[in-house]
Amino acid sequence: MDLSRSFEQAAELVAQAKALVVTAGAGMGVDSGLPDFRGDQGFWTAYPLYQRLGISFVDAANPEHFERDPRFGWGFYGHRTNLYRETVPHPGFQLLLDWAKRCRLDCFVATSNVDGQFQKAGFAADAVLEFHGSIHHLQCTRPCSSAIWENREEFRIDTETMRADHVPLCPRCGSSARPNILMFGDYCWIDDRTMRQQERFRQFLSRQGAGRIVVVEMGAGTAIPTVRAASERIGALAHGRVIRINPREPQISKPHLSLPCGALEGLNGIEEMLRLRSRP
Repeated sequence: MDLSRSFEQAAELVAQAKALVVTAGAGMGVDSGLPDFRGDQGFWTAYPLYQRLGISFVDAANPEHFERDPRFGWGFYGHRTNLYRETVPHPGFQLLLDWAKRCRLDCFVATSNVDGQFQKAGFAADAVLEFHGSIHHLQCTRPCSSAIWENREEFRIDTETMRADHVPLCPRCGSSARPNILMFGDYCWIDDRTMRQQERFRQFLSRQGAGRIVVVEMGAGTAIPTVRAASERIGALAHGRVIRINPREPQISKPHLSLPCGALEGLNGIEEMLRLRSRP
């Protein structure tokens, strides 16, 4: 499929924008080598033991494990912690940073990902909204307080049993600690950190006034529509436009743009057109 015209239109939107909102779902990490959990089969490909145990992604990402068997709970999240720490953000992250600098765009990130890849790539921590929290922060499982602290734990995981070698503890009460992540069926997630991020995002949007905002959305599906909904709310503004980059579910109504490709391919395509625009 020739996407040249769509890349050209997307580049025009970026070049004319006054502000850039980067929205991203799990598909953003695929080009960095992170597994795609689309459907149970994708999850089981990454974690075959869970298939043998009949555990889906929804089952694994459940806060009950931290209450009943925290070493098993940390088997999944400790493995993810290690993986995210080792992962190098793909070049598309740098392209987005470059656009903000070259085009003098006020920039903010809103993501459902808990991996911290945007901050790792160089985005300002105070300009990132993590809808579902972060694996790099911990909280008490009970919880005994509203405290959230940095995850400095080191994990060794027995991949035959998917159990961690130890369980982080709450420094206040000694109970098991868990990631500060909104899990499935979660009623104990402490959202204070995310709410502060939400407020900073609200302030960012309010100070744009009538300036053109372009949303570059990548890898956000419909199964958990948090990111897509945020993109579309901004796109509904008179001065908002959305560029949706998604290889499987790219649909979006005009005047917004649909790019049916992966995140890095889409960003590279837009970058090529931006460079062509800048030539004398």
